[in-house]
Formats: sequence, C-alpha cells, structure tokens
Amino acid sequence: MEACMGCLGGKGGDARTVILNNGREMPVIGLGTWQAPKGQVGAAVKTALENGYRHVDCAAVYGNEAEIGAVFEEAFAKGTLTREELFVTSKLWNSEHAPADVRPALEQTLRDLKLDYVDLYLIHWPQAFEKVNATNVSIPKNADGTIKYDLKTTSRSTWAALEACVDAGLCRAIGLSNFNSEQVADVLGA
Repeated sequence: MEACMGCLGGKGGDARTVILNNGREMPVIGLGTWQAPKGQVGAAVKTALENGYRHVDCAAVYGNEAEIGAVFEEAFAKGTLTREELFVTSKLWNSEHAPADVRPALEQTLRDLKLDYVDLYLIHWPQAFEKVNATNVSIPKNADGTIKYDLKTTSRSTWAALEACVDAGLCRAIGLSNFNSEQVADVLGA
C-alpha cells in the first residue's frame, strides 16, 4: 500500500508542488477537465499548457480524453513540452472496479490520452457499478431506473489491481477520490 496515496506532508517540494508517498512531485494547481465540452476542451488544455500549466486532471467518464490526448500529442511533437514536464491525472470509472476490468480501462485511457503512462490514477468513486461489456464507462440501470451496483467487488480488490498497474509501469502513482475516511481506512486495511 505504500505506492502512492497523495500527501501534503512537508517532505520536500515547494509551494507549487506536493510530494506523493512514492516520492514523485505533483503540481498543486492543475486544469480540471470535468464538464469541458468536446470541441472546446482541447483549446482549453492547449491554452493552459501554453500558459504554464503542467498538471491536467482527466477522467474517462468525462468523455473528452481523446481530444485532450490530441493536444498532448501535438505539444510533444512540436517540442513545446516533454512528457516528463507534464503531470496527468485520470480516474477509473465505477463500472470498471472489478480487478479484471481495471487494467483494460487504464489502457483505454492511455490510448485516448496518447500516453504510455499516467502520473496519477485514482479510483473515481467508492461505489462499484455492474460492468457493461464493450465499454470503459457505463452507468447501468435497473428497470426502475436505479443504478445496478456490483456488490461483490471491494475497493481493496480494486486497489490491488491498481497496484499491479503501477508495477506494470502504466501509472506512476495511485490514489482515491471522493472516499470518506472510513472508506480510505478500509482500503488501507486499517
């Protein structure tokens, strides 16, 4: 579990970065891409990078990672930015929590973002949804309109699958998003 829960502890870094538990620096200011519409998010990311942003926050469920990836690819090709200068966060969607679905979901994110790895990959929410085949983002519904949850997959098992992605070099750090303190403690085995 040492691989990578973000911390704000005073171990190095400066006012612009924090040091993660794996020793990597993360810029504290980044561009969020939630609710950034297709056709506009690319321009926003390009402008942000041109103006010094080095952290871009993405998620498969936002539906815009391919457009963002095109901007990354262009910046790298032009030499205006190297991959090492950029910190990219993405998130695993709820329908992909089953351990067998974690790596394929991350690999799809990497294809969309046109990257070999993400710097930080988060479990987006603690709730696991049932998987809908041939997707990496789904919100399955019951006949009454309620969400179909996957009650068999635990956050611990999802975390273990994320650790395997770190070991495979697909992400540099992993973490949790939107988890309360009890859910975090459960993942950490406390």
